Amino acid sequence: MAFIVGENCIKCKYTDCVEVCPVDCFYEGPNFLVIHPDECIDCALCEPECPANAIFSEDEMPEDQQEFIALNAELAEVWPNITEKKESPPDAVEWDGKPGKRELLER
Repeated sequence: MAFIVGENCIKCKYTDCVEVCPVDCFYEGPNFLVIHPDECIDCALCEPECPANAIFSEDEMPEDQQEFIALNAELAEVWPNITEKKESPPDAVEWDGKPGKRELLER
């Protein structure tokens, strides 16, 4: 079982989670992070570090975000690995918690 980055990460893209990952399984896109499911060791260190509460255990992924399981796997294959915390976007706080951000995902 892996952890999955969900919709609320879109346009927030905090990287606090990256800093605590012992296996460097995060990958970075223009406005979203994903976790590579084959690299995640299910340690759960990232989940409480996410200020946007956007990381879920695969078996606890909200019903309306099930597509993010496949999306994390797909995008982790093409996006570059990220291993260090970066500054979040200047408007991250404004986007935190806004619904319907899926259509804003940049590939």
